[in-house]
Amino acid sequence: MNEHVVPMGQTIRIALVGCGRISRNHFDAIAKIDGMELVSVCDTVEQRAREAGEQQQVPWFTEIEAMLAAVPSDACVIATPSGLHPQHGILAAKAGRHVISEKPMAISLAAADALVQACDDHRVQLFVVKQNRLNPPIQLLKRAIDRGRFGRIFMANCTVRWTRPQDYYDQAPWRGTWEFDGGAFMNQASHYVDLIQWLVGPVESVIAKTATLARHIEAEDCGVAVLKFRSGALGTIEVTMLTFPKNLEGSITILGEKGTVKIGGTAVNKVEQWTFADYDDDDKHIEIANTNPPTVYGHGHEAYYRNVAAVLHGDAQPDTDGRAGRKSLELVLGIYESAKTGRDVPLPLRVNI
Repeated sequence: MNEHVVPMGQTIRIALVGCGRISRNHFDAIAKIDGMELVSVCDTVEQRAREAGEQQQVPWFTEIEAMLAAVPSDACVIATPSGLHPQHGILAAKAGRHVISEKPMAISLAAADALVQACDDHRVQLFVVKQNRLNPPIQLLKRAIDRGRFGRIFMANCTVRWTRPQDYYDQAPWRGTWEFDGGAFMNQASHYVDLIQWLVGPVESVIAKTATLARHIEAEDCGVAVLKFRSGALGTIEVTMLTFPKNLEGSITILGEKGTVKIGGTAVNKVEQWTFADYDDDDKHIEIANTNPPTVYGHGHEAYYRNVAAVLHGDAQPDTDGRAGRKSLELVLGIYESAKTGRDVPLPLRVNI
């Protein structure tokens, strides 16, 4: 698959399209990695493109095609509105660039599949940023599950109690729209939807309720989903963007026959409960695994880019590729389908929505 391997010792050149809110995390992460360099930026808003280009001291553009044609690069970061990720990712793939897509990779399965296909056809890697998987407490939790420390898992819960005021949505006309963004599940909570299905296993079915209670947006600002996993375990995802007065909690709790764990904090960055029937040396690492990230985005982008570098040098597999990114998207779309129809929705989805 990885036809465009970057030889060891050669700098990995990164282009970025979409200089909005999340781009700072990418700029900071790229700057921290030896052998990786930002070489160009693009945004359809000229002022934003210029400011990012001047600040990062790289050429700036207002059209992705012009950027890809003018500045050689190895990979292109797609940090535009969610609904545009496939379109921009496909353009980058056709130009022979590896694609690093912010979450979600698309807002429909058809568009996600088109992006995966384009990257396959042009033999480039597709990375989907799921940086919360790399939080140290989550890595410890994943190892505990893989080692069977819980025994049988009975229940799993994700809770996202954050706040997004109306002026957040008013900053850009695409926010909170069905065409380009989606709501609390698709956008803010997508990492948590990803975590619960990644950690606990395939979801058999989902039933959900969503509501738009306070924000003037098309999509939802609150929602609850009940999951049944193929293993028989049950799960819930509770999401709101209306917590007063600020972000309160981003957590995952797993209850099993021989273990209880809650990873909380504002963004799954703190071990709040860690109890197992049997000791493991990982138990000594709980305190040092706790982090205090400056924002809900956490510190994971740097770790994610280290994996990107290893993959592009031919030394690793992607932490989250396009097919893994598609799984969490499918669960979000199943949640939306259930909320719309009032029915229990089986997964995988039978209709390519």
